[in-house]
Amino acid sequence: MTVETDGGDPTVTAATAATDTAVVESANDSEEALIEEGEIAGDYLEQLLDVLDFDGDIDLDVEGDRAVVSIDGGKDLTKLVGRRGEVLDALQELTRLAVQQATGVRSRLMLDVAGWRAKRRSELSALGTEAAKRVLETGEREALSPMTPFERKIVHDAVAAVDGVVSESEGVEPSRRVVVLPA
Repeated sequence: MTVETDGGDPTVTAATAATDTAVVESANDSEEALIEEGEIAGDYLEQLLDVLDFDGDIDLDVEGDRAVVSIDGGKDLTKLVGRRGEVLDALQELTRLAVQQATGVRSRLMLDVAGWRAKRRSELSALGTEAAKRVLETGEREALSPMTPFERKIVHDAVAAVDGVVSESEGVEPSRRVVVLPA
């Protein structure tokens, strides 16, 4: 297929069209792979919930470049979150391993239970914005409490949205923390 626009070289235009088509097909393949990951994860989690005798609705979605699986609606689901999300993190890792075993590819799947991760993301984003505003007002650095890598990324993103401040991570796991500094 040769398409010509603005008197341009039809060979270059056809090559560009072929490249664009390949990118779209690649994106479709990628999305299909993420949907497959979500379905595998959903089946695994459904079996796990049955074994644990928990009720919950499993919702599958694709956000950006990762599959997102949510478990909602059941009674006592907060037990699957644990204190500060430790049980949820472990459950997410087990689910990722189940997907990897089935597909042969390492999964970046995100798991949320009872909306805990979504709520935590909102809280951390607000924390980062508030800390950035305090640093702007006082001109003094502020070190936040230790956080997981997932939590620190959310805070870094929130701080980056505020002009005049920057953030860094310092310390060693499990005591690694975000520090907000004047720019």
